[in-house]
Amino acid sequence: MSDLQDQFNRPLRDLRISVTDRCNFRCRYCMPAEVFGPDYAFLPSNKILTFGEIERLVKIFVSLNVKKIRITGGEPLLRRDLPALIARIHRIEGVEDIALTTNGTLLKKYAQALAQAGLTRVSVSLDSLNDERFLEMNGHRGKVLTVLEGIERAAEAGLQVKINMVVQKGKNDQDIVTMAQYFKEKQHILRFIEYMDVGNSNGWNLQDVVSKQDIIERVHQFYPLQQVAPNYKGEVASRYQYQDAQGEIGVISSVTDSFCSDCSRARLSAEGTLYTCLFATEGTDLRELLRTGQDDAAIRECVSKVWETRDDRYSDERNEQTMTTRKNAKIEMSHIGG
Repeated sequence: MSDLQDQFNRPLRDLRISVTDRCNFRCRYCMPAEVFGPDYAFLPSNKILTFGEIERLVKIFVSLNVKKIRITGGEPLLRRDLPALIARIHRIEGVEDIALTTNGTLLKKYAQALAQAGLTRVSVSLDSLNDERFLEMNGHRGKVLTVLEGIERAAEAGLQVKINMVVQKGKNDQDIVTMAQYFKEKQHILRFIEYMDVGNSNGWNLQDVVSKQDIIERVHQFYPLQQVAPNYKGEVASRYQYQDAQGEIGVISSVTDSFCSDCSRARLSAEGTLYTCLFATEGTDLRELLRTGQDDAAIRECVSKVWETRDDRYSDERNEQTMTTRKNAKIEMSHIGG
């Protein structure tokens, strides 16, 4: 099978699938409550891809050499019977890895079923171990203990667990070292994420970003670090191992240290729109093709053309121009996952 490549010779290897646009959190950097309030019009069920439609698209993407699938949201565990979808994807020949990104509040309930269905890994969002700060950041929707219990249940079920912490200056950056210490002791990989300008509603400001260099320096003062090679080409997190060999951390640095050159990820929104970048302004409607009787070959050709013409390098461009020149309306992260 010849590699499908975009305009910068990047292959298509990863597909991130949003299974719902709904979430039980209202994190300010993703779904602020003043925008996503009680009257917000989420997608009706008939607009969201069915499990059968998702399975069909995964098979098409795998035929184009996609190897890894990540299930996202919104909060994906709000989608009813999600383990059944995981099982269907797990049975597809060519899928080598299935991961899930979640806020962890429902993980304790579903971890065992997800693992039995074929889930390999889970990334859990947790921005602080301090309940007051955590509640402030998630819109007063969830407690730290609930998430920690979900993390441990996932580990007990045999899932590889990583924790994602979005760092915002003046909000939770005082918790960087505390988080590192806690998850070092628990032997779970912690990944710090620079606060990104996703969507149009999170009030992003460059001054609120804590840089990768700053994060590493803070941790290094207490727990000496050494950088290590990525696990694979295109890995988004820069890896740092503790010098005592007791675990590692990672930093996802989309703002200060772009990784566009190795990006092999496509994203599928809950209603079946294909996006080729987290910061995309427009996408390609695959649901319409599915529901108007197009065969797999036609959909495969559509996906191929989208990828072959792809020239996204948003984070590179962000670093090359001033913030005031970027006025395009980007898709919200809650709509296509992180």
